[in-house]
Amino acid sequence: MKSLFLTFIAVSLSFSVSFAQQDEQLDNVKAAMKAGSAKELAKFLSESVDLNLDNNQNTFSKSQAEFVLRDFFKANPVADFTILHKGSSKSGQPYAIGQYKSGADKYRVFMKFKLVASQQLIHEISFSKE
Repeated sequence: MKSLFLTFIAVSLSFSVSFAQQDEQLDNVKAAMKAGSAKELAKFLSESVDLNLDNNQNTFSKSQAEFVLRDFFKANPVADFTILHKGSSKSGQPYAIGQYKSGADKYRVFMKFKLVASQQLIHEISFSKE
């Protein structure tokens, strides 16, 4: 019984650390988006990224995605970015939903994360005009 309790504590602590790392990563992504910095955001992209900008969807390498995002941020300078919701799918894949404001325009931002080498990286990101 004691070993079962210790196992439960160890598993609980590992989940707590995982969620804390995920929150820290999301805070870093939020800061990059608020700065409108594709270079900073690229640090959190996986090597292959599904990118959707107003229903124009493609799969890009990390470096290509950085250039596409840079052009998007240049054409749509950030006024604000907030995280509205974060969670995990039934299969445990983390995601976040945010709102990107640029002038009078607002974009719903959907991001799916994927675990790569013990780090949650953006595997899919979508900007949809509201």
